[in-house]
Amino acid sequence: MPQPNQLFTLVNTDVAVPEGLHLLAAISGFTDAGSAMQQVSEHILGNLEHTTIVTFDNDQLLDYRSRRPVMYFEQDHIEDYQPASLSIHLVKDEVGNQFLFLNGYEPDFKWETFANSIETIFALFGISDLTWLHAIPFPIPHTRSVGVTVSGNQAEVIAKFSEWKPRTQVPGNIMHLLEYRLGEAGMPTTGFLLLVPHYLSDSEYPQAAVTGLELISGHLGLVFPTDDLRDEGVEFVRRLTKQIADNPDLAGLVANLETSFKSDRANSGMGAVKSPQREIPDADQIAAELEGYLASHQKNKLESDEDQD
Repeated sequence: MPQPNQLFTLVNTDVAVPEGLHLLAAISGFTDAGSAMQQVSEHILGNLEHTTIVTFDNDQLLDYRSRRPVMYFEQDHIEDYQPASLSIHLVKDEVGNQFLFLNGYEPDFKWETFANSIETIFALFGISDLTWLHAIPFPIPHTRSVGVTVSGNQAEVIAKFSEWKPRTQVPGNIMHLLEYRLGEAGMPTTGFLLLVPHYLSDSEYPQAAVTGLELISGHLGLVFPTDDLRDEGVEFVRRLTKQIADNPDLAGLVANLETSFKSDRANSGMGAVKSPQREIPDADQIAAELEGYLASHQKNKLESDEDQD
């Protein structure tokens, strides 16, 4: 059922959507450090019961030449293809709590119209609030918990979870715009920005996804099955630790990066992340060297470890 003058279509309209649900969003934008958003999305849609209730129009929102769909070529013809998807799903968490999940690509076009469409969807379904996740590279060592900075208009949530509160200009993304527009409309909004070790930003870092799901649980009371992700995280750190132990110079770089950070809550599960100190050693220089080393060695070493296991 296409909506007039809108970018979306309501689907599975026979499914009852209760009013007052939370809207959780994980949009793949210009950066996804540690593949955190990808892992969270795959984990939610791969492990929880869900039904798609809204789909958005690719032809109005997507630049196909910058994000070309996958085509399946079978000997002499195109057998199938996978178009990109931007949708809202009705999901049940592990104990049956329902919530809405906005997931897919970041629109290339019509940001303001998209924001208006989301406001319309809020009204259609009586949505109570917006919570969204994002992940950026940050000069923090993997020996510390994944950091978080919180945005939005919920002062108590910011006070509870936010560890780093910069004053800076940032390249905007569609979720920043939604947070701003919904905030103007008086809707509660919360954005969790994960601070992922930037030498691991191109890796699939399970602990980033675990941290994101923990934050959602702590804020919204939703329950997610995370045992598999936690096990993957333990194995990832084991392999990374072996890499570092086998290279004394690399071990020294990580140790120096670690000592450039201070925590207001030593030994806590979510230590307060501070901006990197600029005395020697310089955190950016250390992390840049480490990033370069891991970029050239990580894939081969991890594959070698897997073969030996």
